[in-house]
Amino acid sequence: MLASGSGTILRAILDRKLPVAVVIADRPCGALDIARNAGVPAELVERTDFSKSFDRAAYTERVVAVLQAHAVDLVAIAGFGTILSPSFVEAFGARALNTHPALLPAFKGWHAVRDALEAGVDETGCTVHLVTEDVDAGPILAQEAVPVLDGDTEETLHERIKEVERRLYPDVIEQMVRESVKQ
Repeated sequence: MLASGSGTILRAILDRKLPVAVVIADRPCGALDIARNAGVPAELVERTDFSKSFDRAAYTERVVAVLQAHAVDLVAIAGFGTILSPSFVEAFGARALNTHPALLPAFKGWHAVRDALEAGVDETGCTVHLVTEDVDAGPILAQEAVPVLDGDTEETLHERIKEVERRLYPDVIEQMVRESVKQ
């Protein structure tokens, strides 16, 4: 699992007893603590360069090396704050999933919840999709709508989306794990 935040989706995955080989974060975050407390290997592959000259390819190689060292079969991405280079897709192809807080193809990118509010839509939601070289553009595996309520802030709407993600994402992961066992 690749994460950069509080780890609530990781906790949902662990609560479902889904296998997690390693948690990788690009910055110190709560997800690393949750992993360690659950006895799951946790590795900080810290991104220290946020300039335009950031070497995305070299950083991606470091992440892929850690995943391969842990013999990872499926990569679940949840709020990982660094977009990886195409070599990640080459290494994991259809074995990498991402959850996104919008009904793709609408509101791609890091500010999806804010963008949905600014657009004045009646509903948004979450999408689980396969990772491709194009950000938030991979084949959609599951989606669920979340209504936008009067008075919603970015925080309140995002929390309702996360409630759906914490159920939907583990469902999709569990299905993929079951299918891989059958093969």
